[in-house]
Amino acid sequence: MNLLIEYFQSYGDLYIEGTVATLYMVFMSTLFAYIFGVPLGILLTVTGPGSLVPRPVFNSVLGTIVNIGRSIPFIILIVALIPFTRLVAGTSLGPRASVVALVVGAVPFVARLIEASLKELNPGVIEAAESMGASMPKLVLGVMLPEALPSLIRGVALTAITLVGYSAMAGAVGGGGLGDIAIRYGYHRYQSDVMIGTLILLVLMVQIIQMAGNVLARFVDRG
Repeated sequence: MNLLIEYFQSYGDLYIEGTVATLYMVFMSTLFAYIFGVPLGILLTVTGPGSLVPRPVFNSVLGTIVNIGRSIPFIILIVALIPFTRLVAGTSLGPRASVVALVVGAVPFVARLIEASLKELNPGVIEAAESMGASMPKLVLGVMLPEALPSLIRGVALTAITLVGYSAMAGAVGGGGLGDIAIRYGYHRYQSDVMIGTLILLVLMVQIIQMAGNVLARFVDRG
């Protein structure tokens, strides 16, 4: 017991700082990834074959761009974006800089999640709204997105969980957060106890996000 108290006295502040930084990165990057990714996902859906306004060439080009974005490993992407990150955030180090790369990496992922959620909808619901003269904005904002809400919420949880992993990778290049702690203490200083502590915190974070997403999605689905 005394050893545990001494351990937290030694590393408690470090863990708190790392957890706050990781939560900041995950929250901000998820928010901005959805701000940019939702419109892309909607465009991919409504311009697809047999959809509301089929545009094969546009859909193919946009889909290719999204696929290229998804195919780049994040650890390579964050390094490649250093000049852009400095331009946007004023620095290439720390949580604020990591958010830039996290958003760029997550937007294509979010776009495909949105597309998948919207394509799961019952075509009859959309056809019924069309027959009543609903405009395109009304179809998307008033019918498609509300109907897909439970799936969209699960997608948010999945995105946040993915970004927890990405944020840990950002620690390898000075991004801060729990990943940075694991690299500095667990890898460079061979302190396996600190490495295990960061792993436990990351696992708990993922479990809480997943549980919250499932509970909220079930609540919305019942409504």
